[in-house]
Amino acid sequence: MATNISAESQHPIADYKSLPDEELQQRIEGVRQQYGSRLLILGHHYQQDQVIVHSDLRGDSYQLSQMAADSTDCEAIVFCGVHFMAETADILANRPDRLYSRGGRRIPVILPDMAAGCSMADMAAIQQVEAAWADMSEVIDTDEVIPVTYINSAASLKAFCGKHGGIVCTSSNAKAVLQWAFQRGRRVLFFPDQHLGRNTALKMGIDDPQMPVWDPYALDLGGNSEQAMKDSRVILWKGHCSVHQMFRPEHVEQFRRQHPGIKILVHPECPREVNDLADVSGSTGMIIRTVQQSPAGTKWAIGTELHLVNRLKQEHPEQEIHFLSPVLCMCATMYRIDLAHLCWCLENLRDQHPVNIIAVDDDTSHWSLVALERMLATSD
Repeated sequence: MATNISAESQHPIADYKSLPDEELQQRIEGVRQQYGSRLLILGHHYQQDQVIVHSDLRGDSYQLSQMAADSTDCEAIVFCGVHFMAETADILANRPDRLYSRGGRRIPVILPDMAAGCSMADMAAIQQVEAAWADMSEVIDTDEVIPVTYINSAASLKAFCGKHGGIVCTSSNAKAVLQWAFQRGRRVLFFPDQHLGRNTALKMGIDDPQMPVWDPYALDLGGNSEQAMKDSRVILWKGHCSVHQMFRPEHVEQFRRQHPGIKILVHPECPREVNDLADVSGSTGMIIRTVQQSPAGTKWAIGTELHLVNRLKQEHPEQEIHFLSPVLCMCATMYRIDLAHLCWCLENLRDQHPVNIIAVDDDTSHWSLVALERMLATSD
């Protein structure tokens, strides 16, 4: 499990919440200048602009963790993201070979606001996954089931996969990971996001009847019959991203009616009905690259987090970019990271009273790393 170390704060957060943004920005930059390359502030793509502007590195969760772990100068990491991202950064930055090279010194990974979680990750608790594994073993051979967890999950789930011959995936390598899994087992248990699992498997020729959805709150076999489990190829966990779940087929149809020639660009966490209608479906990185590489005058309706869409709109005025839904929706937990929390945690770090340190225990870290390294091997 991950331990959340929240030492007594020398500077209470309440003292920061009333400060004007300009002062907070100046104080944040003051700490950054003092630390230089010894401090890495990581900014996930979904962060609000006033926060991400202070980041040293910008990217998706796994990419950021990898880049930070590869730094030879870094002595502290502040992750402007959510809890599972900070866990992954701790696992990679403090893995055994890195600890050895630093003489056993750990790099603290700090999450500015402990309330910054992920609703999708919370939809699959380790106790639920372990119970599901035991239940399905009564009707199918779990030695033939390869567990696959999306990177957007708790470290305990990554460790579960590591222990049971499974693997981690990202939205960009999900197909390669499923291919890896099917070379080693007859079935896959995919969690916590059903939409990424379904959209990926459909493109691999696996049909809906072969993809039962496991509801952790259902009493019998996740709400499935024994025959459905025996006929399964991919067992999907009943989880989703609250942001991407909101995009609907009627939104796509409306944009195509009102904006002739527009292209629909979505994340594969969107429901199948939307994903199937899209012109392009891909990871956050692919969404960004697609816009960057498109000619002036291209029209897009993009189905992903609002802050990212607005940033693409600002950075590419030569294109016409719209948010795919008429209802504005942002990642509420990402939005919890604000200037006040960022300044608060940085100044406590500066004054040797670090707060909100995310530290994954050794056993969970070891098995999570096993699953992550299997994922890396799929791209070798």
